Amino acid sequence: MGNMLEGKAVVGETDMLQAMQDQALRLAAEALDAFDVTDATEIARFIKKEFDGTYGPGWQCIVGTDFGSFVTHCSGCFIYFSVGSLAILLFKGAAVGLETDGAHFSAFETLKA
Repeated sequence: MGNMLEGKAVVGETDMLQAMQDQALRLAAEALDAFDVTDATEIARFIKKEFDGTYGPGWQCIVGTDFGSFVTHCSGCFIYFSVGSLAILLFKGAAVGLETDGAHFSAFETLKA
């Protein structure tokens, strides 16, 4: 089932290296195997904790079918993708002003089918 869901993942926007993107999509598929698709908070927690463990703390994950967002993120640490009707935003936050280089703004609204 995981591979089927992974195949349905559509990346909207990202600045991550391919290996990190692949891990994000794989973790989303694992989360959707482990949790009900309606349990967005558990899916987000699972993906965030895994990325915190692998790439260091400070990751944020938002999962849902209808949301808008405007975030500041570290360069190379942003992905917005969808799996079926579920949109997933995963990024590592950046403080503007404290980092002279590597802070980027991204704004996304979930696409309506």
